[in-house]
Amino acid sequence: MNEQDTNGATAAKGEDTYGLNGKVALITGASQGIGRACALRLAACGATVALAARSQEKLQAVAAEVAAAGGQARTYSLDVSSEDSIKACARAVLADLGKVEILVNNAGITRDGLVLRMKLSEFDDVLRTNLTGAFLLTQALISSMMKGRWGRVINITSVVGQTGAAGQANYAASKAGIIGLTKSLAREFAGRGITVNAVAPGFIQTAMTADLPEAQKAAILAHVPLGRYGSDADVASAVAFLCSVGAGYITGHTLDVNGGMYMG
Repeated sequence: MNEQDTNGATAAKGEDTYGLNGKVALITGASQGIGRACALRLAACGATVALAARSQEKLQAVAAEVAAAGGQARTYSLDVSSEDSIKACARAVLADLGKVEILVNNAGITRDGLVLRMKLSEFDDVLRTNLTGAFLLTQALISSMMKGRWGRVINITSVVGQTGAAGQANYAASKAGIIGLTKSLAREFAGRGITVNAVAPGFIQTAMTADLPEAQKAAILAHVPLGRYGSDADVASAVAFLCSVGAGYITGHTLDVNGGMYMG
């Protein structure tokens, strides 16, 4: 398979330049977008991928893409807003695959609105899904990594968690919390050979951004020094690097994938 720009697939299946052959990776929100791209990329690097999300139909389509490229994938139902669902998913993956060495906490939601109009339920829903869900799933799987004394946890945050955004107080708070969670987990588990890092995407090309008016697109891109939207493959490449053996001395770090719009 040749490297492609937009679908998350990379080098030919089995090229173990990242040292991931035989590793087991669980990716949440794997049915579309960044999660799908991460699944395809890690599978191309040799990992067996456990695909988790609410939509089994979409997950099966991603699993078929992985298989068509020569990779191995299994699908699992997961609602990251539910502690029971998280625990059930973790048990199922460990029972089927025996271990999880790489965890990509990608699943998330938005409930945008101005603070004066935001309902408590809208704030709580976003925090519970984006932040608490990542905490609970990491908690459920970290023992598997500790036993093997090797692991990679990659948390998908956002440039919004670093800069804030009007109308996204709940989302920004959840993504800023992810950065703090990442640093704390990195300190707790470094002695067990487990690294914990975050990837902070900026404006990523999606079906939603494709439908924006041209004037709004121009206004957004005026804040991006590279002058373009990122792709889900850009994010997946950063995730794959942080999972690699070569990134073994990097932990507690937030890797910005934002075209230069934030240089903190």
